[in-house]
Amino acid sequence: MAALSARAVPGGSVLAELVREQKRGVARGIASVCSAHPLVLQAAFEQALQDGASVLVESTSNQVNQDGGYTGVKPSEFVAFVARLAAEAGLPADRVILGGDHLGPHPFAADGKAAAMERAAEMVRQYVCAGYEKIHLDASMRCGDDPPGPLADEVAAERTAELAAAAEAAAVERPARSPLPVYVIGTEVPTPGGQAGEHHGPVPTRVEDARRGLELTRAAFSRRGLEPAWPRVLAQVVQPGVEFGDDVVYRYEPRAAAPLRAFSESQERLVFEAHSTDYQTEQALGALVADHFAVLKVGPELTFALREALFALEAIERELLSERKTPARLSGLRLELERAMTREPRHWKSHYGTADEHTLRLRRAFSLSDRARYYWPVPEVRQAVERLFANLDAEHVPSGILRQYFTADAEPDSLRPLPGNAARLARAHVRRVLARYARACGSAASSLAPRASLPL
Repeated sequence: MAALSARAVPGGSVLAELVREQKRGVARGIASVCSAHPLVLQAAFEQALQDGASVLVESTSNQVNQDGGYTGVKPSEFVAFVARLAAEAGLPADRVILGGDHLGPHPFAADGKAAAMERAAEMVRQYVCAGYEKIHLDASMRCGDDPPGPLADEVAAERTAELAAAAEAAAVERPARSPLPVYVIGTEVPTPGGQAGEHHGPVPTRVEDARRGLELTRAAFSRRGLEPAWPRVLAQVVQPGVEFGDDVVYRYEPRAAAPLRAFSESQERLVFEAHSTDYQTEQALGALVADHFAVLKVGPELTFALREALFALEAIERELLSERKTPARLSGLRLELERAMTREPRHWKSHYGTADEHTLRLRRAFSLSDRARYYWPVPEVRQAVERLFANLDAEHVPSGILRQYFTADAEPDSLRPLPGNAARLARAHVRRVLARYARACGSAASSLAPRASLPL
């Protein structure tokens, strides 16, 4: 395959400039914040303000689509939601990049391939028209009426190009100064044949598979007359050998992914995107960036950190108020979350297995997979969080209690009553994760972890 020309990369895009820096030998990356939780997004915008950096926020095809997804939000509505939070945080709009993740027929697969692809094309069109710049096209999963077994690479490539054609057609509907969409192709799911290591974690994608996927997709673009769009294919998703589960994290091993690094270096323009980088150490994240995984996806770890903070705040609430307030006036947050998860188990049941009830209860609360993240919008759970914040914002929190539960975040000696204290402390805890990514990606303002900016 002919080398891709760096001269063809469009100018002005933060992502395109990131690719150019990688090709100049600069180990720079960007974290992709994959969450719709307002506290997580607010934390990301605050971190970006501290670092003087841009923020990449992504939504998935299951999460946000023309039917609303599991969030009940359409692409244009998600754009408006993110824009409002960024404006409230004081982050300029041109420092927020929106991305669509795994956009393809998967959410509609039960309809059959023809209908699923039609609906997937409409979803992509709405993403592009709404203002999303980074579009990950993923047609790798089979539809209900596809032949049994894995989808052929040629079919996946052709469907990817079909979706790219829909995106390019939609691009002409965008405002004149809006950047053209840039594309990510490929998937982290290993091709069949035993690549996934059952006891040793995922095995990195083979170079021959990455090269074949790239060549097939480029040929499919060409058959549809999409050669002008191909220079905007900036990244390929491959499996670098990282993953996490309920109680395990598979760390990045640079030596195992060395062939992928060499393959990226053989391309004048292409970099990699790494999914499921949650819970990797800062050293591992930095090694990923140095090995040309310029986009690092993180999502469950962010809401896991938020859950940690909310559980800690509820523990503080019990310490301060259990003897002074009736149980009805306490938040009861953890109880409401457990009730919501057991009342509607579809978001966790197939992921947590058939363990005994004690083990399932622990997994619902503490699993690294963090299936609890699907339940924060439930009205009863959301109201419990609001009660928790209101209760603590009205109280003086002594230094000893604060440091017991927020050792790393508690810079002040104590907190006087003030609205917003509890939420700011929760965001500060999430920012510790974001700051680790910022340092690994070379975008942090300093090497110091953020501290909670709270009044004494």
